[in-house]
Amino acid sequence: MSPLAHNRIRLLFASAALAIAAVGCSGEQIVNTDEPRPTTQANTSTPPPAAPSAAHLVNAFDYVAHPHGAAVYYFTTPSGRWACAIVPRVKAGCQSATGWASGMGISGAPTSVPDASGQDATPNAVVVERQGDARFVALEEAEFAADTAKTLDFNRVLNAAGFRCNVQESGVSCMSEASGNGFTFSAQGFAPHYTEVPPTAP
Repeated sequence: MSPLAHNRIRLLFASAALAIAAVGCSGEQIVNTDEPRPTTQANTSTPPPAAPSAAHLVNAFDYVAHPHGAAVYYFTTPSGRWACAIVPRVKAGCQSATGWASGMGISGAPTSVPDASGQDATPNAVVVERQGDARFVALEEAEFAADTAKTLDFNRVLNAAGFRCNVQESGVSCMSEASGNGFTFSAQGFAPHYTEVPPTAP
């Protein structure tokens, strides 16, 4: 084959390649407007409230006891009606300080909840665990009361091992700092959220 014929064949292949590329490029075009890509939020849960004021915090070591060799933070309300505890990194909960097995006497509370075996039972405590919603439970023994429990005064916050609790005129409130979930209750009712002590509270 002569050099001239060889060059013609190369020219034909090059022309064909350009034609194919032109057809391929005639489809959808990509336009970059330099606008930022939309972002999606991975977590839509409500963040926990800001840390309480140091003026309202109590010394957690004043409330600790060691049943069965493990630390638990116990307190009672100023009225003496409720007994509560923080079980480190597990849960916080409250029960009646007297006659705990028969219920809590909270208006609007459910009449029954499943017990540990799945049977219907009278709820006698409220609990919030590290993860999950606050709820009523049926305890088989008094978990949140201790003879050594100190009173947690109004507008004071017990913050220990991943949980915080306080007592206000409106009721008792506890939350998990890991999830932000919590409860607030009084004899008048129950709300599935934590209520922080106002910064301006005495």
